[in-house]
Amino acid sequence: MANQDSTNPSHDLFEQFVQAQTCKEVQRIFSELCHHLQVDPRDYQSFYTKLKERLNYWKAKSLWVKLDKRAQHQDYQQGEVCAKNKCLVLGAGPCGLRTAIELALLGAHVVVLEKRDSFSRNNVLHLWPYTISDLRGLAAKKFYGKFCTGVLDHISIRQLQLILLKVCLLLGVEVQTGVEFKGFVEPSGATGWMAKLFPDNHPAGKFQFDVFISAGGGSFVPYGFKRKELRGKLAIGITCNFLNRHTAAETQVAEISGVARIYNQKFFQDLLTETGIDLENIVYYKDDTHYFVMTAKKKSLLKMGVIKQDFSDADKLLAQVNVDQEALLRYAYDAAQFSTGHCLPDMQFAQNHAGQPDVAMFDFTCMHRAENASLVRERKGKKLLMGLVGDCLVEPFWPLGTGIARGFLAAFDTAWMVRSWGKGRPHMEVLAERESIYQLLSQTTPENTSKKYSAFSIDPATRYQHVNLNSVKAFQVKNINIIYSFYFYSQYSVGAFEVLLKWCQQHTAGYDRVNVKDLNQSWRSGLALCALINTFRPRVIDMSSLEESNAVYNNQLAFNFLERELGILPIMSAREMSFKGQIDKLSMVHYLTQIHDAFNERTPTKAPLSAPKVNPDPVNLDLEPSLMPGISSNEECYFCCQRVYVLERISTEGKLFHRSCFTCHQCGTTLRLGGYTFNQHTGE
Repeated sequence: MANQDSTNPSHDLFEQFVQAQTCKEVQRIFSELCHHLQVDPRDYQSFYTKLKERLNYWKAKSLWVKLDKRAQHQDYQQGEVCAKNKCLVLGAGPCGLRTAIELALLGAHVVVLEKRDSFSRNNVLHLWPYTISDLRGLAAKKFYGKFCTGVLDHISIRQLQLILLKVCLLLGVEVQTGVEFKGFVEPSGATGWMAKLFPDNHPAGKFQFDVFISAGGGSFVPYGFKRKELRGKLAIGITCNFLNRHTAAETQVAEISGVARIYNQKFFQDLLTETGIDLENIVYYKDDTHYFVMTAKKKSLLKMGVIKQDFSDADKLLAQVNVDQEALLRYAYDAAQFSTGHCLPDMQFAQNHAGQPDVAMFDFTCMHRAENASLVRERKGKKLLMGLVGDCLVEPFWPLGTGIARGFLAAFDTAWMVRSWGKGRPHMEVLAERESIYQLLSQTTPENTSKKYSAFSIDPATRYQHVNLNSVKAFQVKNINIIYSFYFYSQYSVGAFEVLLKWCQQHTAGYDRVNVKDLNQSWRSGLALCALINTFRPRVIDMSSLEESNAVYNNQLAFNFLERELGILPIMSAREMSFKGQIDKLSMVHYLTQIHDAFNERTPTKAPLSAPKVNPDPVNLDLEPSLMPGISSNEECYFCCQRVYVLERISTEGKLFHRSCFTCHQCGTTLRLGGYTFNQHTGE
């Protein structure tokens, strides 16, 4: 058997593929393996089956057994449920690759884009029990023999990426590295959604997709998704990695799963006495590197010269110009030496992707969280489902080790959303269900998720103990998607602004005192809005009776008609529209596009200037906007009872709130959806 294996090139290539330790090496060997077996990875629907048939190698059988078991789960419907969907995943981090695997199992054509061409992140991730079980089910042990042996519950980001990359390739996922996503190319008559890439002649630029998943990290969140900053009391984290030469002496050094001052005051006092370093906690894991992460006290960092000058602003405090890099290296080195009892021999910093010592300092109490996890775009009849996973959805709080655990949960939730999309469910229902599940994500812990890890699937009911898939209703996500769609086009489609402006100019031309030059300031007096209405609904407004100086009246006149007759809610009050220093362009684009869409099916029938005009019902302009006729009570803020305009609203518990009013009754902190409890009896 051994001699036979050694003479079969495909078997040798398979062994090399399994053992490959760099991204480039994995891709190169996989390409050679496919070429030798004469299988084409671009034939994604049958690739995995053909690969198994032609690689008839006993050492590969355990791998096929694992992957087959996963693929045969009922959720995937034999890979038919999303066979017509094409998915672009941005980012080949662990969450992006994990999402790509699920989409491939659903039968979708999946392309992953990654800006870097190497995997160089040394930091080590803590794994919850379910993530260990999940990765074992993907044959992680086959690709990385040391995976979670004994009581180990962690893995380096780089090794995890390599495992997931190999699984992706085997399942027919196309992974493109060294290519940068620059934006979207909108559909034309003959083509669907495509990506603008750098280099601009990259073949992936021709890929047409109907699903876009961003796993590009916190630094890249697609325009249209709003994020909230969650900030607590300042806590400064330091991470560092040292070379692991895997010597006997290094093996003997015990890991530190987590030492906190409150539980071991003597340790931290001795550290302070010997080195001058004052920490709140420290963790030490061994993997490809010796990885340390610690929370340092600001006073200690200032005293040791790591931070040059004290600032109350965290960004200024930790800015590169305010950090002595050499002092930071000494600080991290001494802390690592002391915490391991000076037993690690010949400690040398590992290098990061830039070739520098892999040490970083950051404020981990400043985290961001997306307000919504999904959106749908539509242009020229082509819909695009968009979702977030990983750090661009929720940035992790590292002391709790939530990053990869919640990241994988979000990957499964996103795959479930794409499954519903592939089954043809109405897109607002798909989004409402996704947002309902998203409300649970930040509350998940190892204790409150299901303990039946072997039963975990992309179905949320198998993972969350108490999940209500209908807690967010379709009407609640409708306005969010309307608003964000125009934010989206501001980033990726300047041409859409120009088209809208020309349409407005065309249908307001010829009116006295109306000169539309832009999509914000030209609308202040209200005359342009009234003119636009008059073009499509003649004799509704007496244009000759309107005064340019009476902007509040003009705007309220237009607002009332558009809301009453067309159902278009005002984005601000008439007074704000008239007197606000600078009218927000994106808000006006949102509003005008709704007017465009409502009137677009109608032929303009501008009334002759001599024709009689009829004013709409009189409006009491002395009333507050919340008391205007035609405004129903369900458009009022539940707490302050004032009118809630679209751009400032939050909807939950069947009620509407101003974002500024949605605060905790006890401490006044601004609340986030899914992160509160509601007292039905007191309304607090």
